[in-house]
Amino acid sequence: VWTPFISCAAPIDEIRFGVLYHDLGVWGGSSNEGGLDVNAELVFSPSLELFRGIVRPNLGFSLNTTGDTSKIYGGAVWNYRWPKGYFVDLAAGLAVHNGETDGGDVANKNQLGSPVLFRLAIETGYAFGRHHLMSIMFDHISNGYLTEPNEGLDTLGLRYGYRF
Repeated sequence: VWTPFISCAAPIDEIRFGVLYHDLGVWGGSSNEGGLDVNAELVFSPSLELFRGIVRPNLGFSLNTTGDTSKIYGGAVWNYRWPKGYFVDLAAGLAVHNGETDGGDVANKNQLGSPVLFRLAIETGYAFGRHHLMSIMFDHISNGYLTEPNEGLDTLGLRYGYRF
């Protein structure tokens, strides 16, 4: 059910940050890069109710600690919360990265095909107290087979969130 936007007093609803394992090779198909990513994300208001959850805009970044591909991303997050504190988020949007597109260091870098990529993410966790979240997040960026090459890049890690 679509409903009108719900206003909030603050423009930022949540801040989330964590550490992600870089380049799992799950959907990306290769695992050429390494290290950890330092990740931070803002989740904004207003929200829109959709399918018993809420959709909100987001903006974030992942900075690779070993100099491999880093990204800035934005889009929307659909969040569903159960009464006992468990939650699941599905996110979709675009990412801009500093990695290889189609050449260069082929042996040690993923070839992503385009400087602007699609981003999909799933996150699940537990909300404790009124303000705190702990979660596991998986995200994937790729060009969606719109161009070649399309190795993609996957990350997986732990995040802490704070609700305002």
